[in-house]
Amino acid sequence: MLDSRRSMAKPGRFTILVATDGSEEATAAVRATAVFPWPEGSRAHAVVVRTPLPTADIPASVWTEVDRGLTAVADAARKILSERWPDAEARVVDGPTVDAILARAQRVGARAIVLGSHGHGPIARLLLGSISLGVVRQMKHAALVVRSRPRGFANVVLAFDGSRQSRHAVTFVAGLDVPPDGRLTIVRVLEHPALKSLGLMPASTRAAIATQAAAVAATEEAKARRDVEAAAAELRRAGWTVDMAIRYGAPLQELLAATKTARAQLLAVGARGHGPLERLLLGSVAEGALHRAPVSVLVVR
Repeated sequence: MLDSRRSMAKPGRFTILVATDGSEEATAAVRATAVFPWPEGSRAHAVVVRTPLPTADIPASVWTEVDRGLTAVADAARKILSERWPDAEARVVDGPTVDAILARAQRVGARAIVLGSHGHGPIARLLLGSISLGVVRQMKHAALVVRSRPRGFANVVLAFDGSRQSRHAVTFVAGLDVPPDGRLTIVRVLEHPALKSLGLMPASTRAAIATQAAAVAATEEAKARRDVEAAAAELRRAGWTVDMAIRYGAPLQELLAATKTARAQLLAVGARGHGPLERLLLGSVAEGALHRAPVSVLVVR
């Protein structure tokens, strides 16, 4: 595996784009952007989208007020970001919201897009805002979906299944500016093999199949543990204090339980989609985490 800090290095600085509409959730995303441990030498931009409105019978004074309000939202975001980045920029852009955010991200060369979840409370948390989900499904690199206003991101759970995308998530997190007390838990979830219709078989056959299944499970766990240990070594070299957890069960359920146990402030997952069409679909675990995780979620492609 490539050294994480070298693999993150690219010409220019690491650029972040945060989208805001002035709502409570979006403002929390702007504040989270300012405290997130982005790589050293990063820079930030904020974007406010002016969506198309019907033009018939709308007085010019209304347009003036709309523009004034959007400019105020951009100025407020710039003020928050300037506490960390004095040269932070904020722009009001036109277009359908998802397309405008993605276009702005491409224009500024953003390696990460930050958004509010637009969900709060035990029921609303199950509903991710359509804008946030649309951006995450189509983003090129990484997206951070913020839940509430976090005090920090020192305690992280990282889902790892050995896929290319989960390895990208490891590399991304390893490239962050690790907090002094940064602790990360790598979680690998394995599913028990389904042994159906064993009750109809003779006892000797059932025992033989169960033995073979146990051997397969042991081999799978040993490989998973080796993969997790390799990822943990990369993250330790980057400065994280790393714990490892091998769990059995439904992947999303176990991942959420591990996040709760670790009292994590951030859940990092790899997206499964890639390419111009497959990017429109996230893996079930990534999308489930976005809808159900009680903490902010970082999705890395």
